[in-house]
Amino acid sequence: MDQAQPVDAGPLSGFSPERRASVLIETLPYIQRFAGSVIVVKFGGSAMGDGALAANFAEDIVLMHSVGIRPVVVHGGGPQIGALMDRLGIVSEFRDGLRVTDAETLDVARMVLVGKVNRDIVSSINRHGPLAVGLSGEDAGLIRASARDPELGFVGDVESVNPAIIERLLAEELIPVVSTIGADLSGQAYNINADTVAAAVAGALGAERILYLTDVEGLLADVGDPASRISRIDISGLADLTADGTVSGGMIPKVQACIDAVEAGVGSAHMVDGRIPHVLLLELFTDMGIGTMVLPDGGVAADGRGVDGAPA
Repeated sequence: MDQAQPVDAGPLSGFSPERRASVLIETLPYIQRFAGSVIVVKFGGSAMGDGALAANFAEDIVLMHSVGIRPVVVHGGGPQIGALMDRLGIVSEFRDGLRVTDAETLDVARMVLVGKVNRDIVSSINRHGPLAVGLSGEDAGLIRASARDPELGFVGDVESVNPAIIERLLAEELIPVVSTIGADLSGQAYNINADTVAAAVAGALGAERILYLTDVEGLLADVGDPASRISRIDISGLADLTADGTVSGGMIPKVQACIDAVEAGVGSAHMVDGRIPHVLLLELFTDMGIGTMVLPDGGVAADGRGVDGAPA
């Protein structure tokens, strides 16, 4: 007589049935809280170059969609642009951490961001169903851009966001995936920082949350001590940490993007470690969270608590 085979519970296989149930029950109030909400996710960092992490990311986005959340993905692709330029023998020039983008470099950026990275993300999500639609900021006037500095060439800043095409896709219960090439009124394309675009898109959509996948545990009070992660902070607190030098280097643009998003009306901004499998679910659907949450001054998180963790 054949014996029944044990069912593989996947990531919960090491837990008792009671623990599995408690994990699932813990997600319930968050699922109810975020149902129908727009949540923007900026996909970047090491997770983009790791097949397993990229697959985890796609699963998280699809699960969010399946429980009634309306996710919007915004992505960059700086390392991929650099890799193709190296293969083509094009020398990259940087000024103040920004890639100088001449016409040739812009062509490479468009090929990589729109034709490769965007398609890979869309394909990964669509393995779970016909859900994702790829967009460029050039499409339907989504991202109106202007030149940042003539010396940087076709590096742009966001002038405005017209969210109509994204809103139409969300109304059709689809998942927009946005690459960060924008255009000015004449149709000239510009490569724009993905963190900046994500904040502007989230603000234009009135998003409930924006999550930034990074290669760090979150914002650290002491950069040499991972245990010093700041779990919650408000805009004023971020400004203080920037002024005293705690926030420095590559974290400055990410912190500024979080501030921009919250000041534009987004409920909260989150910096999370994209190297952790299923980090989006851990940040959204668990009591502990796993990154750094940025709230408006005096703001309250989904659990009804403020920056100090006390009930509002």
